[in-house]
Amino acid sequence: MERSITHGTFTVERTFNAGVSKVWAAFADTAAKEKWFKGPDGAPNDHTMDFRVGGHEHNRGEFHGTVHRFEAIYYDIVPDRRIVYTYEMYLNGERISVSLATLEFTAAGDRTLLVLTESGAFLDGFDKPEIREHGTEELLNAVAKSVE
Repeated sequence: MERSITHGTFTVERTFNAGVSKVWAAFADTAAKEKWFKGPDGAPNDHTMDFRVGGHEHNRGEFHGTVHRFEAIYYDIVPDRRIVYTYEMYLNGERISVSLATLEFTAAGDRTLLVLTESGAFLDGFDKPEIREHGTEELLNAVAKSVE
């Protein structure tokens, strides 16, 4: 296998038609997060979340015989303001990326502006920054459906 590393950083801004506390809960509360942070309906999924500084989150799902795994550690949490965490993504047991992600929550009247910035190391051609950015935008679409 050819070994390579591609670095990439992107920022996605999204305004939700919901207050900060509701959008915050979509990321901080396990039950609320499980409404949107999952694979396609019917796909097996294993999710655990210890939302605190130093806490870990694990999400493993299988779709069409491919196993996806997310492993995160939370480094900074300021309620209703920001979350900073690192995470690794695995595909069939092979690490495909390591990222630092920040989420910033700002009230915009009765709406919420979320600014998500990610800086990643994408390994061995399994993933690319533009693919991850697209996937992140799709996840934020799912967040919108769960909070609006």
